[in-house]
Amino acid sequence: MIVYLFDIDGTLVRVGGAGSRSLERVMAARYGIANATRGLQFGGKTDPGLVGEIFQACFGRAPTATETAEVIAAYLEVLEDELDRSIAEARFRVLAGAVETVAWLRGRAEAVLGIATGNVLAGARAKLVRAGLWEPFGFGGYGDDSAVRAELVARAIERAHARLERTPHAVVIVGDTVHDISAARACGATVVAVATGADTRETLTAAEPDALIDSLDELPAWHLARFAERMRA
Repeated sequence: MIVYLFDIDGTLVRVGGAGSRSLERVMAARYGIANATRGLQFGGKTDPGLVGEIFQACFGRAPTATETAEVIAAYLEVLEDELDRSIAEARFRVLAGAVETVAWLRGRAEAVLGIATGNVLAGARAKLVRAGLWEPFGFGGYGDDSAVRAELVARAIERAHARLERTPHAVVIVGDTVHDISAARACGATVVAVATGADTRETLTAAEPDALIDSLDELPAWHLARFAERMRA
């Protein structure tokens, strides 16, 4: 079996700033701080990690575990509204090839699909439900599991092992940032970088993924070329 673990933001969808707007609303309501995410780079980060960066920028300290949990809970309360706003303003996009490629892989007997994202589980679900892409993914690793991306990827791999009740032939991380690449390397996984998100093609190339594609449309051909011999065995 070949396990695919997909990132969400910049890989499967773009949510038109819904996440940053949600965090700004929370910080304004709870702490009276406007524009709390200004200058913050979201690509490849985890939700709890982003809360930590905001606290460092605004207060010069890390949040407590309780503060992080409370901010994320409040964030989830407004995220649904901000996602719907992005949809209404035509800023929410399912990226090219996402629906077709997920469906194609799902139809392959040798492929198992999961998620590896910095989003907490409820946020991941909210985004993927709106994209029509929640149901194909049976498990994953999320920001709830760890603020460290490599650790949540490792958790997703553990869940894949438990689901399959055996070690898969390969684990493939699909993501759009150097953080996806470094997390895959830390976990001994293969990594396909897709140049549709936060990092440029040049930046992704420098990080040396196993493959670099311009859109998810190219992933089926890569899969067939990479695993053809294994599938014939």
